[in-house]
Amino acid sequence: MAGLLDKRLWIVSGKGGVGKSTVAAALALRSARAGKRTLVCEVNTQERVSRFLERPEAGPEIRLLEENLWAVNVRPQEAMREYGLMVLRFETLYKTVFENRLSRQFLRFIPSLQELVLLGKIMFHLQEKLPDGRWRFDTIVMDAPATGHAISFLSVPQVLIQTVPPGPMAREAQKMRDLLVDPSVTAAVLVALPEEMPVNEALELHAALRDKVSLRTHAAVLNQSFPERFTGADLEALQGHPELLAVAQAHHDRATQAVLAGTKLERNLHAPVYPVPRLFTPEFGRKAIEQVMEHLEPLVTGAK
Repeated sequence: MAGLLDKRLWIVSGKGGVGKSTVAAALALRSARAGKRTLVCEVNTQERVSRFLERPEAGPEIRLLEENLWAVNVRPQEAMREYGLMVLRFETLYKTVFENRLSRQFLRFIPSLQELVLLGKIMFHLQEKLPDGRWRFDTIVMDAPATGHAISFLSVPQVLIQTVPPGPMAREAQKMRDLLVDPSVTAAVLVALPEEMPVNEALELHAALRDKVSLRTHAAVLNQSFPERFTGADLEALQGHPELLAVAQAHHDRATQAVLAGTKLERNLHAPVYPVPRLFTPEFGRKAIEQVMEHLEPLVTGAK
């Protein structure tokens, strides 16, 4: 299977709290280490990626974090202005439409407008080029919203194509959808924990992206997995040591749970699943992100 380095847009999503920002940060760092000019986009949320990498917050303006790695927090107000200028072209017209008080009140009631401008800004950077014709960013890692919002967020182009009349907005929506559904450009990476609810939400997200967005799941990451360390013989040998047996049994049960979760994901996603072990560290920072990055190496490169 081709690795993520063969794609340009990496969309990371999953149930809230499963570690999707951790995975996004690790993937973005690995892309930058591969020499790819990489932009990691967080979508209107509290910034985590820059904090994990122990760098200053990016905010709504693109900020260089380190060599080959930039970050931005895509927020509605700033994205609205950029979208307006990008589509309407003229700043005076933008101010008339988007900065007029009455117009702003009206625009609040246009369905999906906020999602459109947020996604539109990210897709603009995906197509942005340098003066010499190269892509400004070789890779864009989208730390997408959590499951429910991700579905509505990524399905906005399709919804608009079906509902708005021909014009600038419809053309922009069509361009965005074409990029989202192109498997040579875009890869969706779903993140789950080895627990029933996160796994089920990952499967629901996979089905919704397939049916509503026509976006195929490239792979899944099973975060905080416990590797198997104790065999049945080991547990039998600890029968005379109840405290040690309790610890070993608990670890064995969690490892079994991870195997079952990984198997369920693989059978239903028809995509590879990459386990990332539970990290026991007092502070989750750059060192932890680099450990996660090492475990995701096969996902990035396609190595078996």
